[in-house]
Amino acid sequence: MLRFIAHYGIHFIVPILIGVLFFKRETRARAIIILLAAILIDVDHLFAARIFDPNRCSINFHFFHQYWAIAIYFGLLFFKKTRIFGIALLLHMVADTTDCYLMQLEIK
Repeated sequence: MLRFIAHYGIHFIVPILIGVLFFKRETRARAIIILLAAILIDVDHLFAARIFDPNRCSINFHFFHQYWAIAIYFGLLFFKKTRIFGIALLLHMVADTTDCYLMQLEIK
């Protein structure tokens, strides 16, 4: 249950909190939508043998969850126009990494 709450909390609650805490009222809704839209990179799950496997770590398995992709997402932080997308995509990777870590704790 902790794994589910942590994983989906980071995917859905943390982006809203970031939007509320760090963005001006005029840009808040747009920022929250972009942060939440990072879930769309899970489209790469459609190419896996099982689209959803609750016991599979997405990091370095799915195409958009590979280390090279994470490096690109990090690079987006350095440009003002792409910074919000970098934050959104890296936050998605944090959620999935947390899920992988908690999955390993459950196995032991």
